[in-house]
Amino acid sequence: MNEQDLRDCFAMFALMGLIQQNELLINDVAKVAYTYADAMLKARNAEPEQEIGIVAAKPRRKAKDA
Repeated sequence: MNEQDLRDCFAMFALMGLIQQNELLINDVAKVAYTYADAMLKARNAEPEQEIGIVAAKPRRKAKDA
């Protein structure tokens, strides 16, 4: 799936949620859906944050006796 197809897919899901809210004018819904889609793509392509604290600790595993 290329970037444009993924953007359209994200916009489709955002559009469904926006339509259910029924708070936006019909002319604004599509624009807002693509704004959400662009934000989702930006978050998807962002570098993961470095884990710090207790979540950064990796569990130790004992070697199995053969």
